[in-house]
Order: sequence, then C-alpha cells, then structure tokens
Amino acid sequence: MKVLATGHEGYIGSVLCPLLAARGHDVRGLDVGYFSDYAFLPVEGTVPSRRRDVRDLEPDDLAGCDAVVHLAALSNDPMGQLDPGLTAEINHRGSVRLAELARAAGVSRFVFSSSCSTYGAAGEAPLDETAAFNPVSAYAISKVASERDIGALASDGFSPVFMRNATAYGVSPRMRTDLVVNNFVGWAVTTGEIRILSDGTPWRPVVHIGDIAGAMAAVLEVPRERIHNVAFNVGRDEDNYQVRHIAEIVRTTVPGARVVYAGTGEPDKRSYRVDFGKIKRELPEFRPAWDARRGAAEIYEAFRRCNLDRTLFEGRHLVRLAQLRYLMDTAQVTSELRWSDAAAARA
Repeated sequence: MKVLATGHEGYIGSVLCPLLAARGHDVRGLDVGYFSDYAFLPVEGTVPSRRRDVRDLEPDDLAGCDAVVHLAALSNDPMGQLDPGLTAEINHRGSVRLAELARAAGVSRFVFSSSCSTYGAAGEAPLDETAAFNPVSAYAISKVASERDIGALASDGFSPVFMRNATAYGVSPRMRTDLVVNNFVGWAVTTGEIRILSDGTPWRPVVHIGDIAGAMAAVLEVPRERIHNVAFNVGRDEDNYQVRHIAEIVRTTVPGARVVYAGTGEPDKRSYRVDFGKIKRELPEFRPAWDARRGAAEIYEAFRRCNLDRTLFEGRHLVRLAQLRYLMDTAQVTSELRWSDAAAARA
C-alpha cells in the first residue's frame, strides 16, 4: 500500500515508518518539524517526506495514497494545556480536515492515533471500547471530538479506525522522557530516585511503542470487511498498573534506585483501567511482544549507554513542552505554533 504517515518524525512515527517499509509498504511522511533538530538514536532509513503543518494540508498531499496513519498532534496532556485553543485547532480541526481530504482523494483506510486518556477520570472497573468518555485534559477532549467527527465520515469507500493507545513507553530515535515509564527510568538513572508526583494510586495502562506500531500495521493490512469504523484499545490487560507499581518495576530494574513521593501526595484525577479484550479477539494479527519490565530494562540500557544526565533528561531535546517553549522563546515559531518567516526561510 501507499501509506501517508503524519508526524512521521515523532516518537511513534520514527518507529512505525521503518516497520511499514520492512513489511513492503510504500511510505511517505508529513511532519511540521518541531522536533527534527535532535535524534536520540540514528533514524532507521528515510522516507520521502514534506514539511507540512496539519492545519495547512491540501488535496495534493493525499494524491495517490491508499491509506493514512495520522499521528501528528500536540501529543500529551502538558502540551495540550499550553493553549487549549491551539490543541483544538491542531488536534481536532486539523485531524478532521485531513480525514475529509483523504476521503475526497479516495483513501480507503484512515488510522487515527487516539488515546486511552479519553476515559479520563474513571473507577476501578476495566473499561472496554463501549465505555463512556470522561476526558480531563484538552488533549483528551481533542481526541474525543476527533473520533466523533471522523467517524461520521465513514462510508463504503472510507474506513476510519481509532487506535486508543495506552500510555506509550520504549526507546525511539525521537525519544521522550515526558511519559511515565520513560520518565521514571530517567529519574532513576540521573538521580537515583524515582519521583512520584501523586499518591501513586492512579491506574495507568501502558504499551510499548513497538506494539503500537505493530497494531497500526495490522489494522492497515486486514480487509475493510473485518475492520471498519471501529475503535480499539491498544495494549494488554496485564499492563494495567497503578503508578506506584510502575515505580516498583523501575526500582527493581535500575540498580540502587529508590522510590520518592515528591509531589503533593494527592491522587491524580486521571485514573483508568482498560480492557484490551477486543483487539485480542478481533485483530489476532496483532501480537504484543513487550511488557513493562522488559521495556524498562530496554530504556535503562539505552540511557546508560548514552550516559544520560539531568541536563539532557530534563531538557528540550527529550521533553516536548520544553522544546515548544524554546522555539517560541527564540522566535522560531509564533504563539500560534507556526514557523516564523525567518525560520521558514532557513528551512
């Protein structure tokens, strides 16, 4: 298939695109380039790409594509709170416009990277895909709205699929340390402490980025008669953890590390357990290969090899919100997160 991946230079995209290429797909990328000035690891291979903001896409950007994997977004809760209006503009309206262009261009499969954070503040019972949304952040609200409006575009020739990913972790060429497993390992390596900012009780399902990429590849490759206008929770039932349990996994992975409660001690209202039975039943082509303990060991080894220190760990190269603030502070992007004329000219 000819596959367009938006956000192909990002944390997940830089893992997904080599996987799709290795499976024989013709992959091209679109990325705005906010994070293109640093790679934690060499990027495996390259794909033909265009520098594009999702707010500015045109029909030509979709020409000849059989499928779209839409990853581009302001990609986590702190970044979403930077400006809730921008989050809605980029994550919601930009996504719906892309889906409209894709449908008009004859794209048959549209894979949308959603999130289990759409369940937001929930109870103890595991939630399947029929559960009510209860988003508590601008990011999660944008994903709920996108699923609703993109789903309304489904037709005989246009099949959207919504991948509600658990919280991602794992090593990527475009590494992030603002995700819970990666963050805990980073604190342990650089300070010897694993810092919990809540009371440790919130539930958080986690999934390795390699498994997210594998699930997306599987969805692309199955017939639309089987998978059409549906949502999947992406992860494993075994990987629903309370935050304190994730910290304990990291403590036993990083020699000498200890758990420290460094916040207010109040519970995080984002707490949800997720049922992953549907993807196991209906998409048997997806076979998760990772668990949190193995993933924590992978991250630890990567951080150890690169001699990770606090400057890098907490700095703009690995923390998405810090990079966006840097780009704004240096006038490379405007307050609307558009490249300045001078930065665009240099690019």
